[in-house]
Amino acid sequence: MVRVGIINVTGYAGAELARLLYVHPEARLVSVSGRSAAGKGLAEVFPHLACYDLTIGEELGDVEFAFSALPHAASAEAVAPLVRAGVPVVDISADFRLRDPQEYAQWYGLNHPAPELLSRAAYGLTELNREAVRSSRLIANPGCYPESALLALAPAVKEGIIGPDVIIDSKSGVSGAGRTVDLAYHFAEANESVSAYGLSGHRHLPEIVQELTAMWPGAGIPEASRPKVTFTPHLIPMTRGILSTCYAPLATGAVSSSEEARDLYREFYKGEPFVRLVDLPPATKQVSGSNVCLVHPTVDPRTERLIVVSAIDNLVKGAAGQAIQNMNAMLGLPETAGLESPAVYP
Repeated sequence: MVRVGIINVTGYAGAELARLLYVHPEARLVSVSGRSAAGKGLAEVFPHLACYDLTIGEELGDVEFAFSALPHAASAEAVAPLVRAGVPVVDISADFRLRDPQEYAQWYGLNHPAPELLSRAAYGLTELNREAVRSSRLIANPGCYPESALLALAPAVKEGIIGPDVIIDSKSGVSGAGRTVDLAYHFAEANESVSAYGLSGHRHLPEIVQELTAMWPGAGIPEASRPKVTFTPHLIPMTRGILSTCYAPLATGAVSSSEEARDLYREFYKGEPFVRLVDLPPATKQVSGSNVCLVHPTVDPRTERLIVVSAIDNLVKGAAGQAIQNMNAMLGLPETAGLESPAVYP
């Protein structure tokens, strides 16, 4: 039984990690930290986690594996000593997702706290980067928006059936902002309203571009031929879920029908336990509480575009569930361990 710790259990992702780990057959949560609630019982802060008899500490105790759910910058500072001590870590923050420290500084407004560790981190979208995840001791868990978009687009990109002009329209529940106190997320502001944000550039955009470029056929081609991504996120008045609709022009001579596109996607994700092709556009309620990503590709013959819709739970497949899937791969466990619960419906 692997002794596991969670840094910053008091955020939504940290609490979701604790919930999911409770039923894990090979991992036991033995230590949790949280700066704002240090000294309190975990059940006092989160009554739904009364299954644990744990006290929230300022630091983690003796663990064999750690998850960090701290915000960016703070996470790298906390993770670095663990990595140097040989403790395997999955970092849910953005700190190790971007490979270029200058790009990190540009998008996050500060110098990277541990740039020497960037080359040791594997991007933790297990379905697309499995071997690197298995061999790494430091995993950069994907952002929720990028995960929904990359799983939607990866088969089309890798099979070379789309052109580089990609549009991603994503809608997320308010839990994606974390437990932050901000006027935009107050009930009276967010309820019965949909709003776009990040039009001048969302922090998940460079992550999406980085990973799409890495998988693009002929990745060494000139800059002008690399993917050009327009990404617009929206806030939706619901708690959980991300629905992404991705658009891209079909390459000349590529698939000619929706059936062909679905066959291609079905073959690409054959054997993947957490990515499922569906014949109708998915809804976020169909994945709530689960580690599943539902994907529906279709072809618009009028505009010669591929349209792909994906749905995930931003706190599970977009955060805690993906982190546990990465842990399982790192430790040589079945990737499905602790993650096989179906969605909560309705």
